[in-house]
Amino acid sequence: MESTVVTFPYGHVSGRSEIVGAVPVGERHGLVVTETPFHPLDHTWPDQPADRGVIGGLPVLDCVTGAREPGGEVLLGADIPVRRGADGWDWLVVHVTETPLDLGAEVALEVDPGHRAALSAGHTACHLAALALNAALAGRWRKETARDRLGNPDFDQTAITASRIVPYGSVDEYRLGKSLRKKGFTADGLDPAETASEVAERLKTWVSADAPVRIDVPGPGLTARRTWRCALPEGEASIPCGGTHLRSTGELGEVTVTLETGEQSLTMRTTVTPAGA
Repeated sequence: MESTVVTFPYGHVSGRSEIVGAVPVGERHGLVVTETPFHPLDHTWPDQPADRGVIGGLPVLDCVTGAREPGGEVLLGADIPVRRGADGWDWLVVHVTETPLDLGAEVALEVDPGHRAALSAGHTACHLAALALNAALAGRWRKETARDRLGNPDFDQTAITASRIVPYGSVDEYRLGKSLRKKGFTADGLDPAETASEVAERLKTWVSADAPVRIDVPGPGLTARRTWRCALPEGEASIPCGGTHLRSTGELGEVTVTLETGEQSLTMRTTVTPAGA
């Protein structure tokens, strides 16, 4: 098995390919094909859930990242001991089914387009909300720090601890503790409702701009270092990203945000109401 060619970065939701590998997944079967439109759960940063759909007429119960070590053994998900793209490893999309299919068979692969669209909306909104949050918190930095592509201090990338994409939304967790204060950020007097309102206003402007979104795809493999780009009114924003996205901000419709503070944490929940819903 060689590394799987993936077509989801181009927005594809269907294709045909040959089954070239089978991997046991508990009592289920993990099918590997030459080329797939399915987006799997990433083992390093599992933010976007796997696509749903069918392979060879069989329901895909899960879709995970696999990696074949130089010795030939295939490891899955959290059992992979190296970071994505490690030299000498083949990187695979593993489609999990209840029933096996024959090696060498050519099969049709169909992704559930509605589920893909919902996750793509959530992921696009997640990136935009992160950039808007950076702008809203820019005045709270007392030291120079890394900046995002719009020129604001990058609170998102500096403080994020977890991100989860859900259909038409996302949940992002940030730390506000001592290590962040040492970097120059102050959370004293932070008003979650006021900050959320500022983020929402900026998001409303960006959605109204109907700014084009694209993914830079440097190669066909699963672990190619892809980049999300969005031509916002303030300039082109870019964030490294392996997920799927909408084609423009205008497709989002309405985006709302809530912020909740804990003792040393901040949680941002982003919700999308699609245009026409």
